[in-house]
Amino acid sequence: MIPLLNSKILIVENERIVANDIKQLLEDLGYDVIGISGTSEDALKKVRERNPDLILMDIVLTGEVDGIDTAQQISELYTIPFIYLTAYYDDGILERAALTQPAGYITKPFNSVGLHAAIQMALYKEKKLKESQHL
Repeated sequence: MIPLLNSKILIVENERIVANDIKQLLEDLGYDVIGISGTSEDALKKVRERNPDLILMDIVLTGEVDGIDTAQQISELYTIPFIYLTAYYDDGILERAALTQPAGYITKPFNSVGLHAAIQMALYKEKKLKESQHL
């Protein structure tokens, strides 16, 4: 698989320290982090303004709207793959998340190899989907 580096990634994470750690990790891997959002409202604004190639979405966000609802709203407006990257995992949350058809679901703590692989797979799948639509 050809690496899909330099892809634009938006991080949606309400814990600033965690978001900055993820940002540094992604940049070290060769990705272009185009922003960090901690709320649904800010995430929607950044998606509109910056057109990311992929979104890393935490489930718990600051404010009343969580990451699952935010991902659903984004999916209704844009064709952008997203991966849930969260500390929360139970059957109810997993069921809700699955309905939004994410490109992946990674639980914290995570490692850089697993995160990189999930991102590459999601970007590759999206690239192939777009290529098939242009045939």
